[in-house]
Amino acid sequence: MDMRVLWLVNLILPAYAEAKGLPHSEREGWLSGLYRAVRNEAPENIELAVAFPLPADASLPACDEWDGTRWYGFHEDLTHPERYDAHMEEEFAGILADFRPDIVHVFGTEFPHTLACLKALKDPARALIGIQGLCRGIAENYMAGIPAKVQKEVTFRDLVRGDSLAKQQEKFRKRAARETGALLMAGHLTGRTDYDRKCTTAINPAAVYHPMNETLRAEFYEGQWNRAEAQPHRIFLSQGDYPLKGFHYVLQAMPALLKDYPDTRLIVAGQSVIGGDGRRIPLFLRIGAYGKYLRKLITELNLWEHVEMAGRLDAARMKEEYLRASVFVCPSEIENSPNSLGEAMLLGTPVVASRTGGIPSLLADGREGILTEPGDIEALAHAIRQTWEEPVITDVYCENARKRARVTHDPATNLNTLLAIYGEMT
Repeated sequence: MDMRVLWLVNLILPAYAEAKGLPHSEREGWLSGLYRAVRNEAPENIELAVAFPLPADASLPACDEWDGTRWYGFHEDLTHPERYDAHMEEEFAGILADFRPDIVHVFGTEFPHTLACLKALKDPARALIGIQGLCRGIAENYMAGIPAKVQKEVTFRDLVRGDSLAKQQEKFRKRAARETGALLMAGHLTGRTDYDRKCTTAINPAAVYHPMNETLRAEFYEGQWNRAEAQPHRIFLSQGDYPLKGFHYVLQAMPALLKDYPDTRLIVAGQSVIGGDGRRIPLFLRIGAYGKYLRKLITELNLWEHVEMAGRLDAARMKEEYLRASVFVCPSEIENSPNSLGEAMLLGTPVVASRTGGIPSLLADGREGILTEPGDIEALAHAIRQTWEEPVITDVYCENARKRARVTHDPATNLNTLLAIYGEMT
């Protein structure tokens, strides 16, 4: 039986972008891995189409054929995902009429296109949403314990952009409302944690929940962390550009670590919100309230020689940082299933993470790593020290985590699970 599946994604897939000479991001490289698996290993009776937001300056046909796949570009203002443009419903109505999919598989709930597409589809039985993060949880936990004064502060940059911390949180509240609307219009969901199952079931108990793990970027299936080759007392964070990610928690834990380990270094990947990125615009014109708060902490705690902002890293550079680190820390206030945690586990890097959201479903405390309560600075410092001071136990955790991740993120298993879900839906 032939099956027509339309994927709705929030970025142009790198393989297609490179073939067409378009700029692209590898931020969600796991999508590329899944696409390649479906193209190379799925049964021939599956006809695939991918709908993606067009780059602003792209000149592409409304529908393109490449690599045995049909590609549809649609227009969306991704810089303002809190805004809903009803005209997208018309675009999706056209795409749906042209491709006539049996299944529409939407990856994530955070952008307006999810709701717009499902409104145009008007058929929950054919709609499958893959849960990533959940905007409602992000909105509720966005400030992550930063002082009330900082939460209310508006810097020059925040004023010009209309993007203060309070407004950022309000934007997530708006996105959460649309997320709820989309979940109510989907008959099928995929998720991987107790947290996302509980949250989505509370919104739409009628939807069929299909457990399905993620296949991560190919680079992380090769190589293994080795204590002898890692740099002692090197802490790695994969992101720290807004409060929810908990960068400030690790900064507050640093003095306790430096007392006995004066060579401790904190490496933070992703967009730098504290400056130091080489731009010539004066710092006071481009720093937000959270970045200002982080700089204040770094100065007061005398940490400038111990903190390095690594910037945006591709998969190869991220892998290098996991392997060089003595511990990977995920200190977030809330998460569902962070890919960075899975990447660290695949490589066997020691992990300290927050006991929050879906993380306990992915990593067993005291067996595969160490979990601490979000915002418990003393416990966070103690857990990091433990990975350094108890190498035999930590190495056992690393091996256990690596073994589990090899099963959780096994590409063949996850592809078969996805195909089985598609089969159930048709």
